[in-house]
Amino acid sequence: MSVRLPLAARPLCASLLALVCAGSLAGCGGQSAGGVRTAPATQAQETTTPEAAAAPTLPSELPGLGPRTLAKIPAGTGQAVVVTGKGKNSPESTVVVYERTSEGWRAGAPWPAHNALRGWSEKHRMGDLRSPIGVFTLTDAGGRLADPGTKLPYSRSNGFSVGGTGFANEPLAGSFDYVVAIDYNRKPGTSPMDWTRPMGEDRGGGIWLHVDHGGPTHGCVSVGQDRMAELLRTLDPARKPIVVMGDAASLRR
Repeated sequence: MSVRLPLAARPLCASLLALVCAGSLAGCGGQSAGGVRTAPATQAQETTTPEAAAAPTLPSELPGLGPRTLAKIPAGTGQAVVVTGKGKNSPESTVVVYERTSEGWRAGAPWPAHNALRGWSEKHRMGDLRSPIGVFTLTDAGGRLADPGTKLPYSRSNGFSVGGTGFANEPLAGSFDYVVAIDYNRKPGTSPMDWTRPMGEDRGGGIWLHVDHGGPTHGCVSVGQDRMAELLRTLDPARKPIVVMGDAASLRR
């Protein structure tokens, strides 16, 4: 047979073959039940199902990004965490993890996220309560909890413990159970807890992807704990992962 079926129909393959055989024993054995030789079955023609015809083509460039942003993506990037803010002054955003394949960029499911209280800035400053806009590498991870299975270097420490409450009076405990350091004003290849600031202290730092606590951050991007564990298991330094982050309008430039 040369019947081409969509993935969702594969469990029906055995039933389909059984029906073909049952309809004419000659199609499987060359003879009818009475021993009379029959004409060989005609080979089924290839068909294109509506599902196959409607299969989407993967984009060759990361969606939602303009030429200025795309130009900053390093050559050879195979994984991209795209953080799209709802507005320049909004603390709410969406995270989508993309994997580059031979057919284009394949998107994961969108995750709700928080960013800094006052939104986004193209020139982040310490204490401005805005997240930096840009394209940054992702090289190091850590957290208070044990490594969930990441390929990134992982630093486990009780130093990732945090208390108190956030801007919405929500408890901050557990926010740093898992973190991925965003390589903004930091030294790649070190623990997220390393406070080296190559651009100077006034440009801020300590910008992480971390566990969401239910409210805006000081500058980081946060997603649910299960999503952070999934992200850590997904990121692979061999694929040169990056984060692309900013409000939607800025990213489209």
